[in-house]
Amino acid sequence: LPRYSRAWLPLDLLAGLAVGLTAVPQALAYAELAGLPLQYGLYSSFMGCFVYFFLGTAKDVTLGPTAIMSLLVSSYAFHEPVYAILLSFLSGCIQLAMGLLHLGFLLDFISCPVIKGFTSAASITISFNQIKNILGLQGIPRQFFLQVYETLRRIGETRAGDAVLGLACLAVLAALRAMKNRLPRAASAEPLAARISCWIVWISATARNALVVLFAGLVAYSFQVMGSQPLTLTGSIPQGLPAFRPPRFSMAAPNGTVPFQSMVEDMGVGLAVVPLMGLLETIAIAKAFASQNGYRIDPNQELLALGVANILGSFVSSYPITGSFGRTAVNAQSGVCTPAGGLVTGALVLLSLAYLTSFFYYIPRAALAAVIISAVVPMFDAGIFRTLWRVKRLDLVPLCVTFLLCFWEVQYGIVAGVLVSGILLLYSIARPPIKVLEGDVLLVQPGSSLHFPAMECLRDTVCSHALAASPPRSIILDCCHISSIDYTVVVGLAELLQELRKHGLSLAFCGLKDPVLQVLLSADLEGFQHFPSREEA
Repeated sequence: LPRYSRAWLPLDLLAGLAVGLTAVPQALAYAELAGLPLQYGLYSSFMGCFVYFFLGTAKDVTLGPTAIMSLLVSSYAFHEPVYAILLSFLSGCIQLAMGLLHLGFLLDFISCPVIKGFTSAASITISFNQIKNILGLQGIPRQFFLQVYETLRRIGETRAGDAVLGLACLAVLAALRAMKNRLPRAASAEPLAARISCWIVWISATARNALVVLFAGLVAYSFQVMGSQPLTLTGSIPQGLPAFRPPRFSMAAPNGTVPFQSMVEDMGVGLAVVPLMGLLETIAIAKAFASQNGYRIDPNQELLALGVANILGSFVSSYPITGSFGRTAVNAQSGVCTPAGGLVTGALVLLSLAYLTSFFYYIPRAALAAVIISAVVPMFDAGIFRTLWRVKRLDLVPLCVTFLLCFWEVQYGIVAGVLVSGILLLYSIARPPIKVLEGDVLLVQPGSSLHFPAMECLRDTVCSHALAASPPRSIILDCCHISSIDYTVVVGLAELLQELRKHGLSLAFCGLKDPVLQVLLSADLEGFQHFPSREEA
C-alpha cells in the first residue's frame, strides 16, 4: 500500500466495475447450477475479493463461484445450503493446511489430459443441465444420462416463451463475445469519436451478461404488467447482507439431527475433489496470467489465500469458491494494476445484496441458463483430441477415461484419470529406454534415471545380451543419465555382478555422477570397478 500509485486508481476502479457487472449475474446463475437458492451465489461472490486483496500474489486473479465448482457443489452438497457452507469451511481448512505445509506440488500429479477431459465433459454436462431451464421444463433429474432421456422424452412440454427468450439470449451473448474478440484496439492517434465508440462497444461486450439479464428482466416485467407471464421467473430473493456466523456442524432433519460425522461421511470423496479442483483452477489461472503479463506468483501463497477465503466465506454463508477464468480475463483486459480492483467488485456485490435483490425477482431462469451456457461452452476443447493423436497417442487414454467417466459421476472421472496417468507414469519409470551397443564389449546405457521398479528390466536386458552373444561378452554400464539410485538398485547391481562373475564376465561402470558414485562406494560392492566417461577424461 505505501507504494500504491494514484495513476493505478482509475484503472483498478474500471476493472473492478467491469468484473462486478459480470460477477453479479453469474453469481445468480451459478447458484442455480449448484442447486442452491440464488442468494447463495451472491453470498459467495464478495469475501474472496476482499481476502485476495490482502493475500493474493497475482494482480489479475478474481476469486468467486465458478461453473466447475458449482457443478461439484451440486454433486456433494445435495442441494442443501448447510452442506454447501460446511463444505466451503472444510475445503478451506484443507487448502490452508496444504499451503502451510507447502504441498502444492501434489497438484503436479494431475496431468493436462485429465484436466482437459474433466473440463470438456463438465462443459457438456453443465450446458445440458441448463437446457431444462431454456425449455422451461420442471422435475428433470440431475444424473446426466437420465437428464438426456427425460429432456428428450418431455421435449413436447417446452414452454415457448422460455425457449424463445433463452435462444435469443444465447444469440446475443454469442454475438457480443464475437464482437469483443474482433474489436481492434483504438490507437491514441484516432479521432475522439472513434475512441469513444470503441470504448462503448468494449464496455457493452464486457458487461454482456449484465446487459442480457437486464434486458430479459425488463421483458419479464413488461409481461407481468400486462397481466400475462409466459416466462419462468427467478422469484423472491431475501434482501440484505448475510449474517456473520460460523458454519453449522449439524443439520436438522425430519427424523432427527444429522451430526457432523454423518455430514462428513455423506460428502465422502468430495472433501478431496472440491479443495483439489479449487486449488488447480486458481493456480492454473494465476500462472497463465502471470506468465502472460510478465510477473511471478507464489503457489503456496495462492493456496493460503484460497484457503482463508473459503474459511471466512463459510462465515457469510458462501459455498466453495475458486479462481474464475472468465472474470480474471475481464480483469486483465480492463487494465487492472493491483488486486485492489477486487475491493470494487466485492463492494458492488454487497450493494446488490443490500438494495437490488427486489429487482432480481423478474429475472427469467432462461436468461440465467443462457449466461451459464455462454460461460462454459468455450471450456470444451475439441482440438485436444487431435493434438494428442498427433503428439502422443498414449495420452489419449487418461483423457478419454476422464472424459467418459465424468458423464457418470465427476469424482469417478477425475480419480480414474489420475490413476491411469499414474500407472502410465510408473510404467515409464519401471521400463526406461535402454540402449545396447555391440562391440568387443557391450555398452549398455539406460536412457533415464534408475529407480527400484526398473532394476529387473535392466538386469534382464544386461543378462540376455551378455549371455546370448557369441562368445559371451563383458559389459560397460554407462550411467551418464542416472542422477540417483536407491537401496533396491544397489542390491540388484550386487546380484547382477555376482551372476555375471559366475559366467566369467565382468561389469564396469562409467559416467557415474558423484551422488551415485558415493552410494556405490559406500555399499562396498564385490567386484565393483568404474572409470570416467570420455567427456570426464
